[in-house]
Amino acid sequence: MALADTPLRDLLAAFSSSEPTPGGGSAAALAAAVGASLLMMVAGLPKTRTGSDAERAALSAAAASLDGLRARLTAAIDADADAYDGVVAAYKRPKATADEQAARKAAIQQALRAATDVPLEVMRLSAAAIEQAKTIAGNGHRAAASDVGVAAALLHAGLRGAALNIDINAGSVTDQAYVAAVREESARLSEGAARAAGEAEALLRP
Repeated sequence: MALADTPLRDLLAAFSSSEPTPGGGSAAALAAAVGASLLMMVAGLPKTRTGSDAERAALSAAAASLDGLRARLTAAIDADADAYDGVVAAYKRPKATADEQAARKAAIQQALRAATDVPLEVMRLSAAAIEQAKTIAGNGHRAAASDVGVAAALLHAGLRGAALNIDINAGSVTDQAYVAAVREESARLSEGAARAAGEAEALLRP
């Protein structure tokens, strides 16, 4: 059964087990998916900040964008686990001969890149969702301000968690041009998301 389809108690048990997956990368994607879901809830409330048509239109557009982002973040819960399972499998490949060693090395590098690409995508999706948090914070019903704040915190946590996984996995990739590009994008996404989260939180203050 896919992690995303697993009952909550069983999913939590899976995270707490001694198995390598699901791990921090899947947890980061899950946190961000929950954050996006909370934003969608606020965007769909009957009341907006002042009840204007412009606010309703802005919230509807944000909810439509978040629907796609949440779906992709949900898929990343399993994609991250699958990617890391690939890393584990690559390291277990035979290495008795020179050919086996070369094949194993290539498989490890390919798997590490896959395990880096997934959290990078989680960072991109989380950053995009945090941008929508600004719209919802500025137009949503004030009574739901805490929900927006929790959503932004979860999205930011998911993004930061994904960045940690990138640091670990990219650190073993030998393609330095790839590593440099990934680290540059990760830093840019982290900076932009921190700024957007701060702007959303400022809009929530009375």
